[in-house]
Amino acid sequence: MILLVEIVSVTKKGQATIPKRLRKKYGIRSKVIVEEDEKGILLRPLPSPGEDFGSLKTIFRGKSSRELLQEARKEETDKEREWMKSVGAADL
Repeated sequence: MILLVEIVSVTKKGQATIPKRLRKKYGIRSKVIVEEDEKGILLRPLPSPGEDFGSLKTIFRGKSSRELLQEARKEETDKEREWMKSVGAADL
């Protein structure tokens, strides 16, 4: 459901001005979250930690920063092990 359509200019640097009415309505201050899907892009206000603790969990599939870090480290370790096997080096 589209409520209103507005056209904004985009500069050579890729900057677009969000209309004041929308910034005020959605509480947009200095940063927004840019989400991309098959339909296009969506800008959402970035909540401050005090306003909406844990709100980014939806973007990161409900995982904490610690869980994301552990997952990334495991992936890197697995890649290193595969590489070591491919070059014939001993196990870590």
